[in-house]
Amino acid sequence: MSRSIILRILFFFYFTGKAFFVHAQLCTGSLGDPVVNLTFGSGNAVGANYTTSAYGYVKSDCPTDGFFTITNYTTGCYSNTWHTVSKDHTGDNGNYMLVNASYDPGDFFKTTVSDLCPNTNYQFSAWICNVLQPFVDGINPNITFTIETTGGIVLQQYSTGDIEETDEPVWKQFGFYFTSPSENLPVVLRITNNAPGGIGNDLALDDITFRPCGSTIISSIQGHSDSVDVCEGNSESFQFNGNVSSAYADPVYHWQVSTNKGDTWVDIPGADQKTYTHSPVIQTGIYLYRLTVTNRQFSNLSSCRIASNNLLINVHPKPIVNAGPDRIALAGDSIHLSGTVTGESPVYYWSPPDYLSDRNSSNPVVFPIADIEYSLYGESAFGCRNQDKTFVKVVRGIFVPTAFTPNNDGKNDHWHIPYLDPFLGAEVYVYNRYGKLVYHTKGLVVDWDGTIDGVPQPSAVYVYLIRFKILKPDMKGTVTLIR
Repeated sequence: MSRSIILRILFFFYFTGKAFFVHAQLCTGSLGDPVVNLTFGSGNAVGANYTTSAYGYVKSDCPTDGFFTITNYTTGCYSNTWHTVSKDHTGDNGNYMLVNASYDPGDFFKTTVSDLCPNTNYQFSAWICNVLQPFVDGINPNITFTIETTGGIVLQQYSTGDIEETDEPVWKQFGFYFTSPSENLPVVLRITNNAPGGIGNDLALDDITFRPCGSTIISSIQGHSDSVDVCEGNSESFQFNGNVSSAYADPVYHWQVSTNKGDTWVDIPGADQKTYTHSPVIQTGIYLYRLTVTNRQFSNLSSCRIASNNLLINVHPKPIVNAGPDRIALAGDSIHLSGTVTGESPVYYWSPPDYLSDRNSSNPVVFPIADIEYSLYGESAFGCRNQDKTFVKVVRGIFVPTAFTPNNDGKNDHWHIPYLDPFLGAEVYVYNRYGKLVYHTKGLVVDWDGTIDGVPQPSAVYVYLIRFKILKPDMKGTVTLIR
């Protein structure tokens, strides 16, 4: 025989973004993960999975009296006497159960819960939204939650009282605490609508959960608070410590990590003591850690695990620093450096500051008198640093070769114009003796192999023209192609 479930009731709801609590006795320790988590899925959920004997499933956004649907959106129902409910309680496009009450009070939801940890406190909760508009003189939902045996013996009940209308659709959370049977028998959750239908008494239901509640577990990072910010490539280790209540007579420990903000947790291999030395994490990301504890006799049941508070190791990226390409500067001229620094609110500067108009600008003007190398340093708001370099070569002028020999002997096979900085925006034209354009490039390195579309051009004297985007005179001359 199963012993009676001891019920500890927590009644709480959310209104206008604030939480209000009325309770008989609260869990004063730590909670585990939900061992039951009925979210009604997303997309085309199968309504038959949730059918009771009194209510039927219908595929409609506006079910009629005595029917329900599984949906993520309802609007315009019954001459807009219902709210438009465009989101589930989490607002993440998930589904919810939409219920139009039958004329007679009765059950509209029932499910069997198995594999609870024996003789353990559990928190039950569910979210409900009264979908009736406040201007309608209708009936408010009045709900009873019942936990019973599979044979129908009522173990405990709790009623919400009337759930009042609101000006906008408001999801309210209702819940209570209970102790599971020592025999680990299945229990049945039954949700009953106490009020009649007809005009009003229509609601949405979402996110039904059971979470184990145990004695207090507190985790900490030695020498820090419960969070640490580090940079990628960090080589520092941290010690995690667990402070566990003596109520766990023969505890089994597991440190866990989550890399998806707590959605899922994974046991860390070998981390089975109250303390754990966290190895350096070099890749960027948010890493959550926690200590889970269960008594050894139930260590094979995940539903028995109780978890500590979360510890956070936030590995921040270094700034992305690009000092730009190497540059060519004509003696006596100035050029702009073209650096970029991106990341988490970075600050940056150039070094050395010599000949720079502004060392804290990403694109300073530089007036070099000789070859010089500049480094661009970036530092994020979390102290993560990175750097990059660019080299500025100072030349007296632009030298244009007057001949080249494209005979594929590896020597002087291409016509190059060295020190022609692409940032000058030079446009280069080469013509044969008949005035036909045989080579053209704009803003790029000059590199002619003596062909047109892969066809070798004959030995001859060719005319070149160089035009600049900036205020520089055109350059004209001849180049001899020798085969």
